[in-house]
Amino acid sequence: MTERVVLTEDRGRVRVITLNRPASLNAITGDLLSQLRDELSAANSEPSLRALVLTGMGSSFCAGDDLHDTSAHNADLAAHQKFVDTLQEITRLLIFGRLPVISAVRGWAVGGGLEWVFNADFVIAGSSAKGFFPEMKLGLFPTGAITAILPRVVGAMRATALLMLGERIDAKQLQEWGVAHQVVPDEAIVDAAVALGERIAEMPERSVTALRATLRSVTRVELEAALSAETKATVAALADPETPGRLARLAPK
Repeated sequence: MTERVVLTEDRGRVRVITLNRPASLNAITGDLLSQLRDELSAANSEPSLRALVLTGMGSSFCAGDDLHDTSAHNADLAAHQKFVDTLQEITRLLIFGRLPVISAVRGWAVGGGLEWVFNADFVIAGSSAKGFFPEMKLGLFPTGAITAILPRVVGAMRATALLMLGERIDAKQLQEWGVAHQVVPDEAIVDAAVALGERIAEMPERSVTALRATLRSVTRVELEAALSAETKATVAALADPETPGRLARLAPK
């Protein structure tokens, strides 16, 4: 039986989806991706729901790819393609799905985890929230349409520094840059996110849905182009014969 590494709980009209690998800081594996995709799809198909909260169990939101998962590093091209396609499908569900998404973030949000933060409509950051994009150091490539989203949100030069140099950001910067809607104590992130979700749920659903669709229609072509280019670059990087050794050397001991 497959371990449940993504949990769900309905709190009124808001579904809380929780990444559940706390011992690994909710690092990304193939099972986590497939379960998260399925839960996001199911939530968007449930008419009684009006908002989603995405969070992580334990001390961190998501530490990015699990560098200890050597089976993923040594996979064949088809497996790499499936892995990246699932990553990008999650982004499409977060950005283009029916439900507004609120990321409730404490501790580390790294790589793909930080991409999911920027994919959300709103971010509730705990005081310990911090993150970075490690892909360049790892010889990989960012996903999640972040190459299109990040320059729009934080500016082109900040985005280049974050993506190319792997510079770190924290809760204070997320708020100063207009990314975090609120910064609250770590223990309050989910309650604050659910409260925001219920505030959205009180609004006429048709208007909220139309507004999200309209906001995204302006950039949809750009986002889809970024997703396509990121997929090609990431699959090529994963297929590089030097990648498994590099990831093994850089994995936390």
